[in-house]
Amino acid sequence: MNLLAEQSYIKIVRELSSIEQKDVEHQRKLYLYDEKIVTQHREFPLKDVLDISYRFIGGDGGLLYLHTTKGVFSYIVKTSPEKFVEAYRNFRDKRND
Repeated sequence: MNLLAEQSYIKIVRELSSIEQKDVEHQRKLYLYDEKIVTQHREFPLKDVLDISYRFIGGDGGLLYLHTTKGVFSYIVKTSPEKFVEAYRNFRDKRND
């Protein structure tokens, strides 16, 4: 299994106590391998991935969308996922030739 690309994303977790509520950002990574895409808690076989897209929101990043046969999964990104998406599409196109 070869690593083709990786992309940083954040997961925001809301923590509640009896006196306050705060949002905590957890830094995580998406890994694109030649067989699957892996996040901290999920694995998507590439045969189940239909496409990857992204949309910038404001000036501080945006959302990366993983379109799969089981639905669309979104990930908050603070840096451009263009290279990650390009690596996926290049690999997909070579595989389909």
